[in-house]
Amino acid sequence: MTDQYAELDAALDRVVASARAHLAAVKAAQGRIDDDDVWQAYVDLNNASFGYDERLLEAYGEVTPWDVESIDPDEADQRFGLGIGGIDGSEPADPYQQVISVRQRRDYRVPSVAALLRIAEAARRNSVPEDEDPGVVESVGEAVLELLQAGDGSLSSLDVPELEPLDGLLTVSEVKEPLDLDAFPDEDGTGPFTPGAGDQLVGRLDEHPFIPDDEDEDSEAPGRHSH
Repeated sequence: MTDQYAELDAALDRVVASARAHLAAVKAAQGRIDDDDVWQAYVDLNNASFGYDERLLEAYGEVTPWDVESIDPDEADQRFGLGIGGIDGSEPADPYQQVISVRQRRDYRVPSVAALLRIAEAARRNSVPEDEDPGVVESVGEAVLELLQAGDGSLSSLDVPELEPLDGLLTVSEVKEPLDLDAFPDEDGTGPFTPGAGDQLVGRLDEHPFIPDDEDEDSEAPGRHSH
């Protein structure tokens, strides 16, 4: 029994040491995703916890609250595909790296310019400190930009009654180089969206505004055009 108890104490020590090593790896990674050191420390902590739980059950018939299973690091790398070269980077990097470009356009009708300006000014006031003058929203374009900045920057920020959605489209292309914002001046709204030499269009999704069946039974359903 003495040897069994000693093994249990040693297993607990491994859990504590593994937990400290895992915390140190997490701190060192500073939020990096799929950090190899964090993953290795996680596996060590998982397996140390599993080993302690097994020995505790064997010695006393008790269990821990940790619902873990033993992890084979090699099998886990293959199953979850962590890293192009695995934990040790033994495999070469993918020679076929690709960049995908997604471009979207959506048009809107403005039923009431005054109403749109009002909600844009309200959004601006909410984003400006109370002791500062938010200024006046002077145009429709400025109002739409204000709503986008106040939201998450996506087109969902424009899902407001003051804007009536019209047709839109989305394209997906394989491109040679990622977007370089510094290559285009701020006033250039065309260049960043212009396909480059060698870019290949994968497909286009046509988007139509939703129209209830009782309003237009013959409305066209969203279409898809693949290339």
